[in-house]
Amino acid sequence: MYSLRLILSNWRYFSVVWVFSSLNIMIGTWVLYIPRVKEKLQLSDSEIGFALFCLALGLLFFIPIVPIITKKFGLGRSTIVGVCVFSIAFIGPLIMPSYEALCGSLFLVGIFSGLTDIAMNTLVSEMEKRDRVNIMSAAHGFFSLGGAIGALVGTGLMSVFKIPFYHIALMAFIVITTNLFLSHQYLKIKETEVEVEKKKGKFQLKKFKPLFILAFLAMATMGNEGAIEHWSSIYLIDVVEISSDNYAGFGFTIFSIMMTVGRFFGDGISAKIGSSKIVFLGCLMAVIGYLFILTSSFIFSLLGFGIIGLGLSVIIPELIRMAGTTKGIAASKSISFVTGVGFLGFLLGPIIIGYISDSFTLKMSFVFLLSITLIALLISIFKLRVK
Repeated sequence: MYSLRLILSNWRYFSVVWVFSSLNIMIGTWVLYIPRVKEKLQLSDSEIGFALFCLALGLLFFIPIVPIITKKFGLGRSTIVGVCVFSIAFIGPLIMPSYEALCGSLFLVGIFSGLTDIAMNTLVSEMEKRDRVNIMSAAHGFFSLGGAIGALVGTGLMSVFKIPFYHIALMAFIVITTNLFLSHQYLKIKETEVEVEKKKGKFQLKKFKPLFILAFLAMATMGNEGAIEHWSSIYLIDVVEISSDNYAGFGFTIFSIMMTVGRFFGDGISAKIGSSKIVFLGCLMAVIGYLFILTSSFIFSLLGFGIIGLGLSVIIPELIRMAGTTKGIAASKSISFVTGVGFLGFLLGPIIIGYISDSFTLKMSFVFLLSITLIALLISIFKLRVK
């Protein structure tokens, strides 16, 4: 909780973690309207899944260009431009008149999502190195908090705004205004240039072997996060058959709240029981949560989403910590590899769920998520070791 107190008592640190929250406020607002977009354009589950894949394509297309932009314009400037344009771009998917236009608008959102995500994470890393503080885990806690804010506030505003455009436009205005107000705290920060020492010898795959295990766990964890973020509302409507669409956001709201709580307290628990045990317990809780969701009861499903959020919340920070201490590999390389594969899972998860749902049922898609989580649980028991 020290990092949380530090952030809340210092505008310099709060300004950058608010970018994390802002990113997920917009995403959390968007996911509430996915069922309406699907109904308005009369899309199948696989079609909405491909539309979400276009967002992933935009992000993957732009990722190689982001380091060039951050180096030329600086981390601070890249971050504030990214989050502002990202917020404006998210208005597009809600007003597009056709399926093709929806895919194009989500591709554009993906481009600015990639810029903002990489810039803000590198900005936090730079602050940690300069100020000798540790706020990365808490920053990701604020990302989860943003999702909860977007979903919770959005659920209330859905009954106020009958036209989705006004809702998303209001959230974009709030996000842009607050970030512009706070951006002077980090605007001039640039990435420190590091001399890379070249070593002779062949590339040793053996050194990367532990990272493949961590990378799979990251992919499974973030794949679950992405799937729940995009499909929890539709699950409650189509499978649980809730009485009103206005309750559809409750699952993701509870998921985000519990994930936020877990990330703010995870560091203290990890210090007591260690990384391996906390990853195991996180996977176990996620398995239990899915069993509750598959009952198709509204109350048990909400409880299940909360348990999954709490379980998954502690896994990614621990995997990053373990990757950073891998022997024989630079921390920047190992962390970027694990988080990169994990983020790929975050992008692919919603797409895979869409195709499984279209081929079978949406409930079967959540059975698939349970299966992947069970595999992650077994790996955490038999393969995960911290020396």
